[in-house]
Amino acid sequence: MKVCALAVLLLAMIPLLSLHAQQLPSGIPHPVYLWPAGPDGKNAAPGALGNGEADKPRMYAFLPQKRSTSTAVLVIPGGGYQHVAIGHEGVQIAGWLNTQGIAAFVLDYRVAPYRYPAPIEDGEQALFLIRQHAAEYGVNPESIGVWGFSAGGHLASTLGTQCGKPLNLLYTESHPPPRPCWRPAFMILAYPVISMELPEAHAGSRMELLGPDPSPALAHKLSNQFNVTDTTPPTFLFATEKDPTVPIANSLDFYRALVDHHVPAELHVYDYANHGCGLCGSIQPLSTWPMLLRHWLVQRGWIPPDAPPPPPPQPNLPAWIEGLTGPGQFDGHW
Repeated sequence: MKVCALAVLLLAMIPLLSLHAQQLPSGIPHPVYLWPAGPDGKNAAPGALGNGEADKPRMYAFLPQKRSTSTAVLVIPGGGYQHVAIGHEGVQIAGWLNTQGIAAFVLDYRVAPYRYPAPIEDGEQALFLIRQHAAEYGVNPESIGVWGFSAGGHLASTLGTQCGKPLNLLYTESHPPPRPCWRPAFMILAYPVISMELPEAHAGSRMELLGPDPSPALAHKLSNQFNVTDTTPPTFLFATEKDPTVPIANSLDFYRALVDHHVPAELHVYDYANHGCGLCGSIQPLSTWPMLLRHWLVQRGWIPPDAPPPPPPQPNLPAWIEGLTGPGQFDGHW
């Protein structure tokens, strides 16, 4: 039954092309490698630990057949910086966006044993490539947002608050980062990890990203409630009050920082205990949150009011989709 449900959901999503011409048999676009290999065939990703699929971050470009807008969204699944929940927090999100005529790019980024700054570099590179190829993708380079879940919300909020800043504490004015990073136009953060300082931090994400004993300076630098400025992009947040995995303080503190800096922000906290439900289609009390997001996207002008409606609530895809390979691959069970 699970395989049939997956097939139906994937077939309902229009097969889409990326920079490559071929489609995968599943109907998912061929991966766009973020760091293509050079003439020597070696992995060009900075800090690569090997040359296998797990060492090659990529994104999947889901481009709707009929556009309602030139807005695009870089979708960043969660997984505690240990895995990438590319099914229900990636491919399924792309389908939700595509139904409304919005282009989506699903990121499969490097996770453990990779640590900071590799995942953040992958996010920056993905934004760079979408912007660089905006004309080919048919998107407005000034209207590229990010949508992150859980640890993917930490990566997304890092892009939204720290693009243009040195990633590594060793970078200086005379030794700048390797490429420019363009701040996303808006952020959508679902039950996000925001802080890397205990006790507020999600301990697992902190350990996988920063190691067992990170310096206080690095943990503070990556606690994004302290990185909000007046130029931080408008932000939509969704969380549950009794989240058993990531303390609600992550969302609350980030929202307070946004308000303090007069950044347009909307926070929806549900009186519920859940973490990791994606669009939450099978949880009736939470299944309303995507429509609140739709209203926000319309209100902010990212999609027109007459854009096609989103699909009705649906059961989640598996956390990992069988047949895919990549840095975040796992057996789909937490």
